[in-house]
Amino acid sequence: MSSDPSSEPPLAEVDLASLVPEWIDWAEAARRLEVTVAKVRTMIRDHELAAAVPAPGAGQQLPADFIVDGLPVKGLPGLLTMMHDNGYDDREIIAWLYLDQDFPGRGIDALLENRGSEVKRRAQAMAF
Repeated sequence: MSSDPSSEPPLAEVDLASLVPEWIDWAEAARRLEVTVAKVRTMIRDHELAAAVPAPGAGQQLPADFIVDGLPVKGLPGLLTMMHDNGYDDREIIAWLYLDQDFPGRGIDALLENRGSEVKRRAQAMAF
């Protein structure tokens, strides 16, 4: 992160298409999770997964990194719930997870490396 936060766009305006390396649609998410598309919709609504429109006209999709070995990445559902409770929407949360933070690296990398408590602490600090 740069030392001048005012020079960075708000999370809601970040270009998600260029930030997230691979997006999957709800049908592919359902296939990877071995559930129905309706269940994927429920998981997004219940903050077990997050989805956003990565580019105009693309339709809602999920970062492929959110599903590992047939399950939501460990720590993601709790993080999503906490951030939603603090007023962030899915688009902002996805942007935050994929922007280079002081973890070291990106929040998504910390989750994938089972360092979720570190990500959660930083997300909690953002609420204050």
